[in-house]
Amino acid sequence: MVKTFAKYWAGYILIAVLSSTALPVSATSALPDGLDAVRQRVAQVEVLRGSFEQEKQVAGFNNPLRSQGRFLLAHGKGVVWTTLKPFPSEMVVTRERILSVDSAGNRRVEADATQQPALREINALMFALVDGDVSALAQRFDLAAQALPNEAWSLVLTPKAAALARLFSKIELRGDRYVRQVVITEAGGDRTVLKFFDLSETPARLSADEAKRFE
Repeated sequence: MVKTFAKYWAGYILIAVLSSTALPVSATSALPDGLDAVRQRVAQVEVLRGSFEQEKQVAGFNNPLRSQGRFLLAHGKGVVWTTLKPFPSEMVVTRERILSVDSAGNRRVEADATQQPALREINALMFALVDGDVSALAQRFDLAAQALPNEAWSLVLTPKAAALARLFSKIELRGDRYVRQVVITEAGGDRTVLKFFDLSETPARLSADEAKRFE
Protein backbone atom coordinates (compact mmCIF):
# COMPACT_ATOMS: atom_id res chain seq x y z
CA MET A 1 0.00 0.00 0.00
CA VAL A 2 2.80 2.45 0.86
CA LYS A 3 4.27 2.10 -2.63
CA THR A 4 1.08 3.63 -4.03
CA PHE A 5 2.19 6.97 -2.63
CA ALA A 6 5.84 6.89 -3.68
CA LYS A 7 5.33 9.35 -6.52
CA TYR A 8 3.93 11.95 -4.13
CA TRP A 9 6.92 12.02 -1.80
CA ALA A 10 8.49 15.03 -3.47
CA GLY A 11 5.56 17.01 -2.14
CA TYR A 12 5.94 15.55 1.32
CA ILE A 13 9.64 16.28 1.35
CA LEU A 14 8.88 19.88 0.46
CA ILE A 15 6.43 20.12 3.32
CA ALA A 16 8.95 18.62 5.67
CA VAL A 17 12.19 20.36 4.84
CA LEU A 18 11.19 23.73 3.46
CA SER A 19 9.05 24.51 6.46
CA SER A 20 11.20 22.85 9.10
CA THR A 21 11.40 25.91 11.32
CA ALA A 22 13.45 26.11 14.47
CA LEU A 23 12.72 23.14 16.71
CA PRO A 24 11.20 23.61 20.15
CA VAL A 25 13.83 24.37 22.77
CA SER A 26 12.94 21.20 24.68
CA ALA A 27 13.75 19.14 21.60
CA THR A 28 17.17 20.61 20.91
CA SER A 29 19.22 19.78 23.98
CA ALA A 30 20.09 16.24 22.87
CA LEU A 31 20.64 16.97 19.19
CA PRO A 32 24.02 16.10 17.62
CA ASP A 33 26.12 19.17 16.82
CA GLY A 34 25.64 18.87 13.05
CA LEU A 35 21.86 18.57 13.27
CA ASP A 36 21.67 21.43 15.74
CA ALA A 37 23.69 23.58 13.29
CA VAL A 38 21.20 22.79 10.52
CA ARG A 39 18.33 23.71 12.82
CA GLN A 40 19.88 27.06 13.57
CA ARG A 41 20.67 27.91 9.95
CA VAL A 42 17.32 27.10 8.32
CA ALA A 43 14.96 30.08 8.16
CA GLN A 44 11.84 30.16 10.29
CA VAL A 45 9.01 30.70 7.82
CA GLU A 46 5.24 30.45 7.82
CA VAL A 47 4.86 30.90 4.07
CA LEU A 48 7.42 30.26 1.36
CA ARG A 49 7.08 30.71 -2.39
CA GLY A 50 9.51 29.79 -5.10
CA SER A 51 10.35 27.98 -8.31
CA PHE A 52 11.65 24.48 -8.84
CA GLU A 53 13.37 22.32 -11.39
CA GLN A 54 12.99 18.57 -11.15
CA GLU A 55 15.03 15.94 -12.96
CA LYS A 56 14.19 12.27 -12.57
CA GLN A 57 16.50 9.59 -13.87
CA VAL A 58 14.54 6.36 -14.34
CA ALA A 59 16.56 3.16 -14.19
CA GLY A 60 16.98 1.67 -17.66
CA PHE A 61 16.40 4.96 -19.54
CA ASN A 62 19.17 7.18 -20.87
CA ASN A 63 17.36 10.52 -20.83
CA PRO A 64 16.04 11.98 -17.57
CA LEU A 65 12.51 13.33 -17.19
CA ARG A 66 12.60 17.09 -16.57
CA SER A 67 9.95 19.46 -15.27
CA GLN A 68 9.77 23.05 -14.04
CA GLY A 69 7.27 25.03 -12.06
CA ARG A 70 6.57 26.86 -8.85
CA PHE A 71 5.40 26.01 -5.36
CA LEU A 72 3.56 27.58 -2.46
CA LEU A 73 4.32 26.26 1.00
CA ALA A 74 2.19 27.09 4.05
CA HIS A 75 3.39 25.85 7.41
CA GLY A 76 0.80 23.55 8.97
CA LYS A 77 -1.34 23.49 5.83
CA GLY A 78 0.73 21.85 3.10
CA VAL A 79 2.14 22.62 -0.31
CA VAL A 80 0.78 23.55 -3.73
CA TRP A 81 3.07 22.05 -6.38
CA THR A 82 2.39 23.67 -9.78
CA THR A 83 4.15 22.16 -12.79
CA LEU A 84 4.43 24.51 -15.78
CA LYS A 85 6.66 22.47 -18.11
CA PRO A 86 6.53 20.15 -19.95
CA PHE A 87 2.78 19.85 -19.19
CA PRO A 88 0.74 22.12 -16.89
CA SER A 89 -0.57 20.37 -13.80
CA GLU A 90 -1.03 21.02 -10.11
CA MET A 91 -0.97 18.96 -6.95
CA VAL A 92 -2.12 20.08 -3.50
CA VAL A 93 -0.78 18.05 -0.58
CA THR A 94 -2.32 18.52 2.87
CA ARG A 95 -2.32 16.53 6.07
CA GLU A 96 -5.49 14.67 5.08
CA ARG A 97 -5.43 14.33 1.31
CA ILE A 98 -3.77 14.77 -2.06
CA LEU A 99 -5.63 16.75 -4.72
CA SER A 100 -4.88 17.13 -8.41
CA VAL A 101 -6.05 20.24 -10.26
CA ASP A 102 -6.45 20.28 -14.04
CA SER A 103 -5.99 23.25 -16.39
CA ALA A 104 -9.68 24.14 -16.07
CA GLY A 105 -9.43 24.32 -12.29
CA ASN A 106 -11.28 21.08 -11.64
CA ARG A 107 -10.11 19.34 -8.46
CA ARG A 108 -9.93 15.60 -7.91
CA VAL A 109 -9.03 13.72 -4.74
CA GLU A 110 -6.14 11.39 -5.58
CA ALA A 111 -5.74 9.99 -2.06
CA ASP A 112 -7.62 10.43 1.19
CA ALA A 113 -5.97 9.70 4.52
CA THR A 114 -9.30 8.74 6.08
CA GLN A 115 -9.51 5.87 3.61
CA GLN A 116 -5.82 5.05 3.17
CA PRO A 117 -4.01 4.25 6.45
CA ALA A 118 -0.65 4.25 4.66
CA LEU A 119 -1.16 7.86 3.58
CA ARG A 120 -2.03 8.83 7.13
CA GLU A 121 1.20 7.23 8.35
CA ILE A 122 3.28 9.05 5.75
CA ASN A 123 1.58 12.35 6.51
CA ALA A 124 2.07 11.87 10.24
CA LEU A 125 5.79 11.31 9.67
CA MET A 126 6.26 14.33 7.44
CA PHE A 127 4.25 16.70 9.57
CA ALA A 128 6.10 15.43 12.63
CA LEU A 129 9.26 16.84 11.06
CA VAL A 130 7.47 20.09 10.26
CA ASP A 131 6.46 20.33 13.90
CA GLY A 132 10.03 19.67 15.03
CA ASP A 133 9.41 16.16 16.36
CA VAL A 134 12.97 14.90 15.89
CA SER A 135 12.34 11.80 17.97
CA ALA A 136 9.68 10.60 15.51
CA LEU A 137 12.02 11.23 12.58
CA ALA A 138 14.95 9.50 14.27
CA GLN A 139 12.82 6.41 14.86
CA ARG A 140 12.51 5.94 11.10
CA PHE A 141 15.73 7.44 9.70
CA ASP A 142 19.41 7.47 10.50
CA LEU A 143 20.37 11.16 10.30
CA ALA A 144 23.78 12.42 9.20
CA ALA A 145 24.11 16.20 9.33
CA GLN A 146 27.11 18.34 8.44
CA ALA A 147 27.72 22.05 8.86
CA LEU A 148 29.50 23.49 5.80
CA PRO A 149 31.29 26.81 5.13
CA ASN A 150 29.33 30.01 4.49
CA GLU A 151 26.37 28.90 6.62
CA ALA A 152 25.63 25.99 4.29
CA TRP A 153 24.73 22.50 5.47
CA SER A 154 23.92 18.99 4.30
CA LEU A 155 21.63 16.33 5.76
CA VAL A 156 21.32 12.68 4.73
CA LEU A 157 18.31 10.59 5.79
CA THR A 158 18.67 6.81 5.53
CA PRO A 159 15.52 4.82 6.30
CA LYS A 160 15.49 2.40 9.20
CA ALA A 161 11.92 1.14 8.81
CA ALA A 162 11.44 -1.67 6.29
CA ALA A 163 8.43 0.02 4.67
CA LEU A 164 10.45 3.17 3.96
CA ALA A 165 13.53 1.20 2.90
CA ARG A 166 11.40 -0.45 0.22
CA LEU A 167 10.78 3.02 -1.19
CA PHE A 168 14.06 4.87 -0.68
CA SER A 169 17.74 4.17 -0.33
CA LYS A 170 18.36 7.68 1.00
CA ILE A 171 17.26 11.31 0.88
CA GLU A 172 19.95 13.99 0.67
CA LEU A 173 19.33 17.65 1.46
CA ARG A 174 21.59 20.64 0.92
CA GLY A 175 20.93 24.26 1.76
CA ASP A 176 21.70 27.38 3.72
CA ARG A 177 18.94 29.66 4.97
CA TYR A 178 16.65 27.56 2.79
CA VAL A 179 16.74 24.09 1.35
CA ARG A 180 18.32 24.46 -2.10
CA GLN A 181 18.44 20.86 -3.30
CA VAL A 182 16.82 17.53 -2.48
CA VAL A 183 18.09 14.26 -3.98
CA ILE A 184 15.78 11.27 -3.56
CA THR A 185 17.32 7.89 -4.38
CA GLU A 186 14.67 5.22 -4.63
CA ALA A 187 15.25 1.60 -3.74
CA GLY A 188 14.64 0.53 -7.34
CA GLY A 189 17.42 2.78 -8.64
CA ASP A 190 15.39 5.78 -9.82
CA ARG A 191 16.86 9.12 -8.73
CA THR A 192 15.08 12.48 -8.45
CA VAL A 193 16.90 15.81 -8.06
CA LEU A 194 14.87 18.84 -6.99
CA LYS A 195 16.42 22.31 -7.09
CA PHE A 196 14.75 25.43 -5.70
CA PHE A 197 15.12 29.04 -6.87
CA ASP A 198 13.72 32.52 -6.29
CA LEU A 199 12.64 31.69 -2.75
CA SER A 200 10.66 34.37 -0.94
CA GLU A 201 9.12 34.67 2.51
CA THR A 202 7.05 37.73 1.61
CA PRO A 203 4.22 38.35 1.85
CA ALA A 204 4.34 36.46 5.12
CA ARG A 205 0.65 35.55 5.04
CA LEU A 206 -1.43 33.72 2.48
CA SER A 207 -3.70 35.80 0.30
CA ALA A 208 -7.39 34.88 0.26
CA ASP A 209 -6.92 33.13 -3.09
CA GLU A 210 -3.88 31.19 -1.83
CA ALA A 211 -5.67 30.08 1.33
CA LYS A 212 -8.60 28.87 -0.73
CA ARG A 213 -6.33 26.46 -2.62
CA PHE A 214 -5.82 24.44 0.57
CA GLU A 215 -9.53 24.03 1.30
